[in-house]
Amino acid sequence: MESQKLKVVLTIAGSDSSGGAGIQADIKTMQANGVYAMSAVTALTAQNTTGVTGIMEVTPEFLGKQLDAVMTDIRPDAVKIGMVSSGKLIKVIAEKLKEYQIEKIVVDPVMIATSGSRLISENAIATLQTYLLPIATVITPNIPEAEVLAGMEIAFEKDMIEAAKKINETYHCAVLCKGGHSLNDANDLLYENQNATWFHGKRINNPNTHGTGCTLSSAIASNLAKGYSLEQSIGRAKAYISGALEAMLDLGAGSGPMNHGFDIKSEFVV
Repeated sequence: MESQKLKVVLTIAGSDSSGGAGIQADIKTMQANGVYAMSAVTALTAQNTTGVTGIMEVTPEFLGKQLDAVMTDIRPDAVKIGMVSSGKLIKVIAEKLKEYQIEKIVVDPVMIATSGSRLISENAIATLQTYLLPIATVITPNIPEAEVLAGMEIAFEKDMIEAAKKINETYHCAVLCKGGHSLNDANDLLYENQNATWFHGKRINNPNTHGTGCTLSSAIASNLAKGYSLEQSIGRAKAYISGALEAMLDLGAGSGPMNHGFDIKSEFVV
């Protein structure tokens, strides 16, 4: 039998015990987008659709061991980085990505959960800005996160352009500024090489948006790994998100998860 090769994507993020965001959403998204998913866990979280009730970080040493184990055996074609709540962990990630010369890096600067819970400390934000953002291919902040990174308020589309330009010029990475705190209600802006490109998403009346940021960044990384350009990867990722939201999965008492497997057709699904 002929051997099979898949493109490989590594997610470095926190675990979501309710399965809608974090590592769990990343792996589901990568599987649905045709790549082989690997993970390095930065933290365990106790959370559900209504909020986060606890975070237990791994040690920097153990995160380093996870990254060494992966990188020395199955080298990723792209890396997605999500929730990293401490500066020491961020430094380990940046050091390992440089050591192994990883080139396609998507950073979702997770600071605030969809439920409104704060997920990162102040000192970790500064470390993120110093060590991780400058080596990213693209970062995917939502409006509150872009406001922190740009040091300005964002109320209109022109503010999104100004903020994305500031972030791009400061950290020298492409910036996908997500137009609302969920993908339902706004368009997204890519800023790179002094060019602003708008990506218009479908307006989908679905209140269940838990994990949209994790899912979008993982879908972008998956498509970058497969060889698509950044613009193509974003376009494909947004189409995938729209499909997952249109499936209208309804679980939990709060902002529920999407159906990541909406497009998977298999005799084993039924």
